[in-house]
Amino acid sequence: MNAAAGDGEARRATLILAASQAIVGSAAPIAFALGALSGHYLLAEDKALATLPVTGFTVGVALGAIPAATLIKRAGYRLGFQSGTAVTALGGLLTMLGLLGFSFWLFSFGMLVLGLGGAFIQQVRFAAADYAPPALKARAISLVLAGGVVTAILGPQIVILTRDLFAPVMFAGAFASIIGLAAVGAAILLFLPRRKGSGGTVTGLDQPARPLGEIMRQPRFVVGLTCGVGTYALMSFVMTGAPLAMVGCGFSPDEATLGISWHVMAMFAPSFVTGRLIARFGAEAVVALGLALLVGCGLVALSGIQLWQFWSALVLLGMGWNFGFIGTTAMIAGTYRPSEQGKVLGVHDFILFGTVALASFLSGVVYDKWGWEALNWVTFPVVLMCVAGLVFLRLISRRTASISGI
Repeated sequence: MNAAAGDGEARRATLILAASQAIVGSAAPIAFALGALSGHYLLAEDKALATLPVTGFTVGVALGAIPAATLIKRAGYRLGFQSGTAVTALGGLLTMLGLLGFSFWLFSFGMLVLGLGGAFIQQVRFAAADYAPPALKARAISLVLAGGVVTAILGPQIVILTRDLFAPVMFAGAFASIIGLAAVGAAILLFLPRRKGSGGTVTGLDQPARPLGEIMRQPRFVVGLTCGVGTYALMSFVMTGAPLAMVGCGFSPDEATLGISWHVMAMFAPSFVTGRLIARFGAEAVVALGLALLVGCGLVALSGIQLWQFWSALVLLGMGWNFGFIGTTAMIAGTYRPSEQGKVLGVHDFILFGTVALASFLSGVVYDKWGWEALNWVTFPVVLMCVAGLVFLRLISRRTASISGI
């Protein structure tokens, strides 16, 4: 295959992956916007477990990380991702039945299954990097994630239009719509060029795979994982509690949903430029920018409880996640060989989303006991830890360069 044909396949794959993620990925903002509110709706007097369904979603992503990576490696990207859409559809069915049957635990289990489907979505960014030539990997990752702009609009609008579809049962219609989203996403994936996961035909596949421990001990991997976990966990921690806080302050569920819409838009809209920023300034600098935005989110959230303050904080939270997550993804992508991709990404996402799941659960507990302000004070020590990691990596890089005589 000549270079022009290869670049054409890469562009085609990127567009298809972005389109599929935009459609199927809309299940996530539906789950995040309504998960805690549905839990609150289904529970009796004690509402401390209201965010448990959202935790179920993130636990599902964590549990599904390694199986998803393994299945994609064996079945290839097309069939692997289509399997993920089937799991997502099952999650939509179970959450709908949980609400219709007024069963908190069935609904929570359905959210976990949705998370299992979401684990496949998390592999899309690495698939885009696999299809792309080395110089364009960061840009391919960011462009695929840019498909989330559609997700930011589509998911919340589906919530607003369908949440009362099965009235008087609240929210069931929105979760039923996930089945249709999964079907459309599966159809789009029919056009994805065939390629095996975990490297396909890219350069370096014939290199021997190193032990997992050796890969994970690399300073760049450790710092990238630490910053990725910190960024994503903070986003989940604050975002999960935000709809409860907005409704608790007297705003309507639709206003809370629109806040999540702005948040998801901010999560993905910067992706059009994030890859270019990484190529120009380096992944670490972009991660540092994301951490600064997370600090801004905390400061705005602590400044008051007007609707504009909630929405502005959520926008800053989304932008901080974008720069932090894409930046750390680029950092991690440079630490493994193609032959190591499957096992590294599976373990990486298991650790990442396991921590995110814990953060989403603690969000409900902290909000119930100490309120919205306490959620946002947590931002600052987590950001400080991540900044310390970046400084450490910088010092290590300078020392290595000095020893090498560069």
